[in-house]
Amino acid sequence: MIEKMISESRMIAGSEIEGVVLKKLKENQDYRGSFTEVYNHRWNLDLNAVQWSYVKSEANVFRGLHFHKRHDEYFCLVSGHSQLGLKDMRPNSPTYLNWQLYDLHGEDLAALIFPRGLLHGWYFFTPSVHLQSVSESYVDYGKDDNWGVYWNDPDLGFPWSFTDPIISTRAGDFPDLDSFIQAIGDF
Repeated sequence: MIEKMISESRMIAGSEIEGVVLKKLKENQDYRGSFTEVYNHRWNLDLNAVQWSYVKSEANVFRGLHFHKRHDEYFCLVSGHSQLGLKDMRPNSPTYLNWQLYDLHGEDLAALIFPRGLLHGWYFFTPSVHLQSVSESYVDYGKDDNWGVYWNDPDLGFPWSFTDPIISTRAGDFPDLDSFIQAIGDF
């Protein structure tokens, strides 16, 4: 079993959320460069990764807040600086409505793995690259499992450290938290 590795220097605000794992990654360096294992099935994570993506983001970009009922996710910042927020929306979870805020840096490699049923979004302070894995292929996403909440709804509780991010048109149309809760129902 993997030991739970949540560093207070990375989780900057919030409280525990069941099923979230922050895994410190070990960069092995020598005169040629470095090698870092970013995922291993022997880590016994609750993640059945079926798609891996390499994502570039410009500075001041916010991606999310997204929500999926069917798939788990993996996030690893490879370069840059990101703030990542999670909020537990699973009504039967002992950590229902708890939230977490992480500050991640590419030079301090770590992977954040989280289960379905969590609102999630990430902001990039600088041009950044991250690896992302999901347990359902993007081509299989359906409207019934591709939800969102407007990123700065005060009812979310996130103390974001930014105020005017660049967001997608779709994210700009996301509802507030109360409307979202009514729309998704129990799952």
